[in-house]
Amino acid sequence: MALERFKEHTPRLGAGAFVHSAATVIGDVEIGERCSIWPAVVMRGDDGPIRIGAETSIQDGSVVHMTAGLSEVSVGSRVTVGHKVILHGCVVEDECLIGMGAIVLDNARIGRGSLVGAGALVLGNLQVPPGSLVLGSPAKVVRALNEKERAMIEMGWIEYVERAAQYLARDAEG
Repeated sequence: MALERFKEHTPRLGAGAFVHSAATVIGDVEIGERCSIWPAVVMRGDDGPIRIGAETSIQDGSVVHMTAGLSEVSVGSRVTVGHKVILHGCVVEDECLIGMGAIVLDNARIGRGSLVGAGALVLGNLQVPPGSLVLGSPAKVVRALNEKERAMIEMGWIEYVERAAQYLARDAEG
């Protein structure tokens, strides 16, 4: 894994966190316990802090960054960030799913327990209420999540906590 110091900041990992060797994590980044950061992820905390809660997964090819002096990144606990997502200076609260290829821009806030659909473009400053389904480009809140969608969010983060543990066990075996 590439954990790179920038100025006075070195990335910090919580207990049981897994960062793939092909991921790059730079600067003021804090990754919570039992998180997973997958191949080709770039988390660049050189313009401000990036905070990732416990049991969150940032999947392949995703980029996490912000605009200096304008925004910061906070991703809650038990969040699944799908493949090739861009999180730029935004807040994603606990227990959300951000679908593949979605883009969430500066100062947007995704409320707890929400699902942002694949390919959605969440414009800057959009405030998504908790428990919402967000779709489209530009993204709009479509409706409240149903029980099946809430279960999908839970299943996703649990699966990736288990997968990360398998990778850590593999690495420990040498």
